[in-house]
Amino acid sequence: QVQLVESGGGLVQAGGSLRLSCTPSRSSFSIGGMSWYRQAPGNQRELVAKITSGGSTNYADSVKGRFTISRDNAKNTGYLQMNSLTPEDTAVYYCNADLRLSPGWPRNYWGQGTQVTVSS
Repeated sequence: QVQLVESGGGLVQAGGSLRLSCTPSRSSFSIGGMSWYRQAPGNQRELVAKITSGGSTNYADSVKGRFTISRDNAKNTGYLQMNSLTPEDTAVYYCNADLRLSPGWPRNYWGQGTQVTVSS
């Protein structure tokens, strides 16, 4: 069995930065396309950013220019760099990725979520 392991959440003041990381619990699994979602209390889970296996990216309008999604294939890890954070960014952030154990087909997995809290 494999899991997506997230790290990097925490408490930060408005205007600050955090970097989230996401990696498979077993290094034999490789990451394909990856996305970050977030869910604030009382809200639906929403897509924040996505990156394809080839490196193409897309962002929610609310985070464009502030957040950057990236990947390091050598480290088999994805990242979400979050700058200029505001209290509205407070949420549980989830990594979602396609993981593949060669030569099998990729399967989609969710991370356990990491809390990001931005104080005003």
